[in-house]
Amino acid sequence: MSHKKKSEWGFITQLLLGIAAGVVVGLLANEAVMEVICSIKHVLGQFIFYTVPLVIIAFIAPSITRLKHNANRMLGAGISIAYLSAVGAATMACIAGYLIIPHLSVPTSMEGLRELPKVVFQLNIPPIMSVMTALVTAIILGITVLWTKAELFEKALVEFEAIMLKVIQRIVIPVLPLFIATTFAALAYEGSLTKQLPVFLKVIALVLVGHGVWLAVLYTIGGLLSGRNPLEVVRHYGPAYLTAVGTMSSAATLPVSLRCARQSKVLSKDTAEFMIPLGATIHLCGSVLTETFFAMTISLMLYGHMPSVGTMAMFIVLFGVFAIGAPGVPGGTVMASLGIVVGVLQFDPAGVALLVAIFALQDSFGTACNVTGDGAIALMLEGLFNKNGELSRANAEALAAER
Repeated sequence: MSHKKKSEWGFITQLLLGIAAGVVVGLLANEAVMEVICSIKHVLGQFIFYTVPLVIIAFIAPSITRLKHNANRMLGAGISIAYLSAVGAATMACIAGYLIIPHLSVPTSMEGLRELPKVVFQLNIPPIMSVMTALVTAIILGITVLWTKAELFEKALVEFEAIMLKVIQRIVIPVLPLFIATTFAALAYEGSLTKQLPVFLKVIALVLVGHGVWLAVLYTIGGLLSGRNPLEVVRHYGPAYLTAVGTMSSAATLPVSLRCARQSKVLSKDTAEFMIPLGATIHLCGSVLTETFFAMTISLMLYGHMPSVGTMAMFIVLFGVFAIGAPGVPGGTVMASLGIVVGVLQFDPAGVALLVAIFALQDSFGTACNVTGDGAIALMLEGLFNKNGELSRANAEALAAER
């Protein structure tokens, strides 16, 4: 077994141990212990989310400069595919909802949760900008550097990329298992894992099946467009999937997602470093699929009927836009979409509260579907822009011209 494989499986083992340890501690801990755990979780989370905007700028901006004349087309294609993926996932969930939900016997009450103790030590490290601001900044920097041919600034972006890569490798990835352990300890302590989850087990199980089906659709399309084996991408995504389950955040999982994508032999470095950070911000297919199905279930549960086809069509079209703008953080999708949940689906406060609560139960797996789907979109872009190595040749020609 290669050193890379040993490292990959070692990281998976650390993640699984972190999850298991967190659950055990959360079930056994008293309030004093949980105060310490919540404080550690808060500090680690603050640091991880502080790095996310910097990682986005560090990887997307230099990736755009390396794409040269393909930059605008690849950006447009990436955003368009992410939107179509969200709309497609929501449409599939909607159709499944009309066919399946009326036949389900969904419980109408949930047991209360134990309140987590307050954080006793708060070290607030606010990001220097929001995730969406970082994304727009990276795009503007990358495109304008191309327009102005600012060679010194282009080199600075490349050096910044190397700096942030070291931050990821030396700091972020080593602390992720501990952050995941504290997250699961909190879920176990408050009762989400032992009380709420069984109540909606049927609905969540159906959603997880939906995630698998949609990922199969995305990777099949990616394989057809690129002419390459999609399994060569999927098989490296285990660490990213497990990390997303623990962090509940596409943005926080970004360092691991990048590492997984780079290990695939069918994804070029330029495409991976462009689409994976972009996807972490705008591609939320799993979360969209989940919320659509849950919203239909809650509508039947609380209001006695599911929304009409026309209402759901309007919801899905708008939801795709909101998903692109939603932050890749825990609960980002559902919070960004509350406007259309209330305005289009006509949910009252009770419906909104129930939607947020149920969504939180599976947020881990929706996020895992999101980040895994990013690999499929990267594969699609390979087929559209680098099927015969065009990006590599363009970059080599650009380097030769600079010399």
